[in-house]
Amino acid sequence: MNNRWWTYQKERFPVFAHGPLILAFSLSAMSYSALLRGETALRPAAAIVAFVTAFLFFLQLRIADEFKDAEDDARWRPYRPVPRGLVTLRELGWIGVGAAAIQLAGSLWLQPLQALLLVVAWTWLALMSKEFFVHEWLKAHPVFYMLSHMIIMPVFDIYATACDWLIAGAAPPRGLGWFLAVSYLNGIVIEIGRKIRVPQDEEEGVETYSFLWGRRKALLVWLGAMLLTAICAWRGALLIDFATPVSLLLLFLLSFAFLLAMTFNSTLPPGSGKRIELFSGAWTLLMYLSLGAIPLLLRHVQGGR
Repeated sequence: MNNRWWTYQKERFPVFAHGPLILAFSLSAMSYSALLRGETALRPAAAIVAFVTAFLFFLQLRIADEFKDAEDDARWRPYRPVPRGLVTLRELGWIGVGAAAIQLAGSLWLQPLQALLLVVAWTWLALMSKEFFVHEWLKAHPVFYMLSHMIIMPVFDIYATACDWLIAGAAPPRGLGWFLAVSYLNGIVIEIGRKIRVPQDEEEGVETYSFLWGRRKALLVWLGAMLLTAICAWRGALLIDFATPVSLLLLFLLSFAFLLAMTFNSTLPPGSGKRIELFSGAWTLLMYLSLGAIPLLLRHVQGGR
């Protein structure tokens, strides 16, 4: 791989960090749908298409951000790959187009209607890139900015779950909304978690939640988002008869998150905000696995005995 592209992915879209999370996201979306329908296995071809499409979709989200934030990056963050000239927006645009071609081909191969759901996700991504044509209003209301942009998670979730129910010729199973809610809230957990920093790491022109709300309030909102996620995850787990393991996991994770928040203060060394970001990623990974991939695997093993 060209060294500059390897550098770009390390800085802006780390494959080995994002890959496992996206794999868990795509497989668990399909798995939860399959569990609701009483199935014990996924269709391998559909699972591959779901993962590849999801991976490329999150890459497109990153590329869209590069275009959307180009002016601010040039002014406030000249160390990033695009403003410092490592890669160009034109090159990234072509990568996004190539990714779209792969996504469309895979979706059409599975089921023509699957491609329609992909177009819906692309449409929301395009609206996000234009900030819904209310840029100034959203910039002045960061909470609404976050809430509106996180809708992309359940929107793409519908595509991912359809790789199960649509390919099986079925209707969306009842109860799927709980997984969509978990996905939406997980997006908020990650978004807030990656923008909580100690004072030494705050940057001029970068609106982190610890800067906008203060560290204490940002941590409380982060914990609140996890609590709401936990409630939805527990409710969703009831529908697939996996509530006890999920409840124990949630109790452990919430306790750890509370301790992490309690010990997160301004006396910590630079870079300490990473611990919040990393835990947010671990929380999301375990949440997806416990609601989809793991219970489906256990059901499959038990059914094979």
